[in-house]
Order: sequence, then C-alpha cells, then structure tokens
Amino acid sequence: MTRRLRDPDARRALDLQLDTELEETFPASDPLKVTRFAAAMNGPHPSRTMLTSRLNGRPPSRSNGKGRTKAMSRKGADRVKIKRAYEPPVFEDGTRVLIDRLWPRGVRKANAAIDEWMKALAPSTQLRKWFGHAPERWPEFQRRYRSEIQRHPAELNRLRELAQDGPITLVYAAHDDAHNDAVVLRNILLEGH
Repeated sequence: MTRRLRDPDARRALDLQLDTELEETFPASDPLKVTRFAAAMNGPHPSRTMLTSRLNGRPPSRSNGKGRTKAMSRKGADRVKIKRAYEPPVFEDGTRVLIDRLWPRGVRKANAAIDEWMKALAPSTQLRKWFGHAPERWPEFQRRYRSEIQRHPAELNRLRELAQDGPITLVYAAHDDAHNDAVVLRNILLEGH
C-alpha cells in the first residue's frame, strides 16, 4: 500500500531516500535522474500532474524496417491492445503477451490463454517496487521504464513483429489501468521507437 504524503518536505525527504536506495540501479550520470519530479513537486496539485502528448495531434509513427518511419494508421493502433490478466480472453485479443515479470496471482495458466510471456520487457524489480503505482511517480516511471526497455532490443523487435502479423494484447496484472507498464509499452510500439 502506498502512503500519500501531503507535506512537501516529507515527500521530498522520501524521494531523496528512494533515490539513494536506487543509486546502484540508476547511477548519478543517468540523464533521467536530472528531471526527477520537477513538474509534480513544484506544481499546485502534485497528484494531478498532466501529461502532454509529444505528437501534437499527429498520428504516431512506426518504423518501416528501412530506417524511415511512417504514420501508423488507426487500424494499426487498434492492433495493439492492453488488458488485465483477470479479464477473460476473447478471440479479438489475437496474440496474448504477458509483459509482467511475475505471474498474476490467482490466474490459472490454462485459463489465461497466454501465447507468450516476455519477462525481459517487464520493469525491473527495483523500478517496480520504487514506482508502487503511485500516480505522482508516473512521469519518472515512464522515463526510467523506457530506458530499461531499450536494453532489450531483440524482445522489443519480436513484439513489433507480432503486432505486424496481427492483433496483439499486452496482458498485465496491475489494478491501475492508466498507470502501468502495459500503457508505456503500447505507446512505444505505436511510436515505433
């Protein structure tokens, strides 16, 4: 359970403590560390951090395999879905890919209908525990998770190939459907990075 701190000084102290604990995983030279919580800590409502799209209304782009990017059509965006592991599988899911490091509690493997389990694309244990699905850490979680995903290009390319072959569903276990690793991974696939 995540404890919500209303006192800004206590929140900063907790963030500093967490940074110290994660120093081995994310060294000081990590460019992602420089912008840690700047918007959330200085804004009038830290729990209501607004995320803006880099695309400014343009459709996401995806690589065509020749070094160039092309705009992903609405049909392409519909090919990559996300779904909780606790929801029943349906035919429209296509290839179901579990992207969590741990198997979802209480879900039987026979009932999950998982086609592939890509543990390497899941957030590291340290990052997952640090995030704790706290919405105020969402922007920093996205940056750090994107950095981790880039360390596994083969798995990411395999996921892109599956998406090009037909519809895929990224399966996750988190309760929060707006702040989880599947949302970030889906955005990466749609952007084509």
